[in-house]
Amino acid sequence: MNKLPERLEELREEKGLSRNQLCKILKLGGGTVFRWEMGQSTPNADYIIMLCEFFDCSAGYLLGLENIRRR
Repeated sequence: MNKLPERLEELREEKGLSRNQLCKILKLGGGTVFRWEMGQSTPNADYIIMLCEFFDCSAGYLLGLENIRRR
């Protein structure tokens, strides 16, 4: 099961960011984070790294491969 949409939304909301704000921070097109959170598309490896650095979490956590959040 793909946990990325749920984990990304959870992490974004914990920082108090809207989807559009996160798009601007990551220099993405307006609907990109929405599509990721809805499971309509998946970030490439470069964006997964950026997300992990921004949210200070491991790729395993973001992708749902582990339940431990910190790197």
